[in-house]
Amino acid sequence: MESPQAAVRPVALITGAGRLASIGAGIARQLAAEGWDLVLAFWQDYDARMPWGTEPDDVVRLTAELEAIGAQVHVLSADLQDPAVPGQLVAESMRLAGPLQGLVLSHAESVDSGILDTSVESFERHFAVNTRASWQLIAAFARQATDDGGAIVALTSGHTAFNLPYGASKGALDRIVIAAARELGPQGISANVLNPGPVDTGWMDDEIREALTAQQPAGRLGTPADVAGTVAFLLSPAGRWVSGQLIKSDGGFSA
Repeated sequence: MESPQAAVRPVALITGAGRLASIGAGIARQLAAEGWDLVLAFWQDYDARMPWGTEPDDVVRLTAELEAIGAQVHVLSADLQDPAVPGQLVAESMRLAGPLQGLVLSHAESVDSGILDTSVESFERHFAVNTRASWQLIAAFARQATDDGGAIVALTSGHTAFNLPYGASKGALDRIVIAAARELGPQGISANVLNPGPVDTGWMDDEIREALTAQQPAGRLGTPADVAGTVAFLLSPAGRWVSGQLIKSDGGFSA
């Protein structure tokens, strides 16, 4: 009597998953627990420019954590500001892990500036990383999709004033993802944008943390785990009928 074959685990590519405290890492933990294999992309040069800095061991520690849950994990460094990299990232992910069924865009370039003090260099870098690279990743994901289709979830933001390049580039991302739901729907691919509200992944100081907590109906800030549950649902078979939506999963922050 032949033994039954083990179920094939779906594979998801998650960008922006290089720090243990990141939303991407929280999503990776949830997907691993729900039976996904993972490709994690990160870019430590970005973290080095930010106030929280780099934790070189985070990628190794996160990989070990996910493998202990039972996931196969591949980790790739990817500078998404380079227009050649998104296509290369998807191709390398397929080489390492096989066809992708899930794409989670949780990477971001985010440096605060407003109408009067945003430089052209900063504006173009935000759009290169947050908008152009996301479009390229979505297109590459769609081109490799099997007959079973797949699911795309991109993290967005409601930032506008005093955060011009970040907010504007995320607004453009929203339109791209909603267009993907229409254009890629015939391939069985769903696409949604998720606004998680304020999640402290290392960017808040005590003053910001206190002010934002006071605005939360639940009396606490969101965590990467809160975001991960919604993302995992949208990537699951049960969630695939939801498509073309900008979903606020923020604990009532925007209510």
